[in-house]
Amino acid sequence: MYDRRALTPDPLLLAAIRSVARSGDPEATLDDLLEISLRASGADRAAAFLWDADRGGLALAASRGYAPDDLPALEEAAAASDSTIQLAAQERIQTTGQPSGDGSRIVSAWPIVIGRDGIEEPVGALALEGDTATAAEVGERIAALADLAAVVVDRARLATHAAERIDWAERLSNSDMLTGLANAHTLSRVMELEIARSARQGSELTIALFDVDDLTGFNDEQGRAAGDDVLREVAAVIGESVRFVDTVGRWGGDEFMLVAPGATGTTVVRRIVEAVAARFMVGERQCTVSAGLARFPVDGSTSEVLIEAAASALRAARAAGPGTLAEATHDAGNGTSAGIASTAAGN
Repeated sequence: MYDRRALTPDPLLLAAIRSVARSGDPEATLDDLLEISLRASGADRAAAFLWDADRGGLALAASRGYAPDDLPALEEAAAASDSTIQLAAQERIQTTGQPSGDGSRIVSAWPIVIGRDGIEEPVGALALEGDTATAAEVGERIAALADLAAVVVDRARLATHAAERIDWAERLSNSDMLTGLANAHTLSRVMELEIARSARQGSELTIALFDVDDLTGFNDEQGRAAGDDVLREVAAVIGESVRFVDTVGRWGGDEFMLVAPGATGTTVVRRIVEAVAARFMVGERQCTVSAGLARFPVDGSTSEVLIEAAASALRAARAAGPGTLAEATHDAGNGTSAGIASTAAGN
């Protein structure tokens, strides 16, 4: 027959399980587990230490009963290779000892170990400090609480990894893989938002397209890998030349786009053209970009019209020669693109 007393639920362990199951805050849950550990053991101080990869050692994750001024010394003592806490964490065994310089106190520590796929990974230790040693039957409870702490740590890790993967996937979906700038999809979305905002505020907006001059010839001479290096370097120069409110990205092939709110977009475009020409050299050849720009609302009120106006201006700039900036012009009567006014960068 079963011993009914053996089946009686332990109220403290039940409280610990509920805390782990219902809380989404790892720090708060560890704090609850330490409080329950104190109640279960009769100790007056408790601390949880976890492995910190950046520091290369144990770091204090939570504590109960210690004065704030005592925590640095506690963490330093735990870092010692022969400390009770360090041995528990590394050897994965329950240990008992005395704090340095205090023979009247006893520290007991239990390993915090994550187990998955048959592999056990020690990640820290749960430590209790008091005037007496922890009894064996109480030690089993604390070991169970240390296992629950491992669940908390493991769940927090999984949540962090999931968030990192989501962030990574989002960056991939919004960024151009070669240059790290925004991709065409992101540029299109930003352009629509900025057009809508400019329309509401009655402000200007500049859309500019940049083309790396004679990149095809450079690819034929030096190879595609060298051409990719050119695109990356030009992207870096463009990114350094814009304002915080601007959005830049790779529009496609060897073309880049700038979405610049406000009335000073032409100044930003000119600064980019001049910065590329002044700074970037490929072998003995100077790298330049040609640029064509259009403005909202004078050159168009939709993204399609503005892009076409900027593309027409870019074609005119390329025809005028490397490193040229061209601005779309419009017919005052109907507001459509009617001509191109080209100016050499720097003039």
